[in-house]
Amino acid sequence: MESPLWTDEYAPAVADLPQPTVRDYLTEAADEPINLVLFGPKGSGKTAAARALAREAHEDPDNDLVEINVADFFDRTKKEIRSDPRFASFLEGRSSMSKRDMINHVLKESASYQPVSGTYKTVLLDNAESIREDFQQALRRVMEQYAASTQFVVTTRQPSKLIPPIKSRCFPVPVRAPSHEETVDALERVVAAAGAEYDAEGLEYVAGYGGGDLRKAVLGAQTAYEGEGAVTMQTAYEALGDIGDDDIIGEMLDAAEAGEFSEARSHLDDLVYDEGYSGEEILEDVLRVARSRYEGRQLAALYELAGDVDLALTESTSDRAQLGHLLAELGASVDA
Repeated sequence: MESPLWTDEYAPAVADLPQPTVRDYLTEAADEPINLVLFGPKGSGKTAAARALAREAHEDPDNDLVEINVADFFDRTKKEIRSDPRFASFLEGRSSMSKRDMINHVLKESASYQPVSGTYKTVLLDNAESIREDFQQALRRVMEQYAASTQFVVTTRQPSKLIPPIKSRCFPVPVRAPSHEETVDALERVVAAAGAEYDAEGLEYVAGYGGGDLRKAVLGAQTAYEGEGAVTMQTAYEALGDIGDDDIIGEMLDAAEAGEFSEARSHLDDLVYDEGYSGEEILEDVLRVARSRYEGRQLAALYELAGDVDLALTESTSDRAQLGHLLAELGASVDA
């Protein structure tokens, strides 16, 4: 998808969130700011809810929401962190810092500056389940130091990974996967805002395709519309029944088998960053394409490897890292 993702372009307001309990909690939090932990499965809308809260609470959310995805730090090198325009000003002249000190410094600086409008700002820590305990201890100290002027919102799929001092300073908000009916309602809002032609059967089909993952459903609707010009049962079936780009998948597998891992990862980046596919979607397509390429022991070995990667995807914040591991192991696995 070359156009803006609908998940961003038509992001929900608090009133649009599909889960009534989440709407109620965040409406109260916008009036009386408190620290929050939003927890729930992937695709349930945790990040979208946190951004909606910031837009509701701040007159200038572009400046008073500081959004830090944990993968921005822990899956990147020091050079990549320093080059990120969001963090460059904090780290200018600090090239000798360790990665740990860089992360702590950015976190503290993000929390310390004064809000542009109102009396507080919001710091969103997204996908927090992979933060090591020592970094969580540093976060606890920052939360204590800047409690008067900063609201912290933590999102995670695994709240059990958070240390007790963090959990005790945050109100827990469970974000369950939206029901089928809630997904249909959310899709109708998005496709109407996009001016897309649609019918009820098409929305039902796309909601079923999402399977409780709202992000997947919205991007599925966008794929159907951009590919077929409408979101109907027929167009959704034609677009999503074969959502993967077989040519890119095939070239990626060819490169991985040949040991050309830079080329394979380049194709993976196209799928993750340019096309907006999730790790689960890419893995499904890899297996679908693989069934026409391999057989016997080769196919069994790939499925065994894919099973490990599928489990890792549920626990990791970086789909790219896990699928990169699959590509790195693929050549040896299919030759075994």
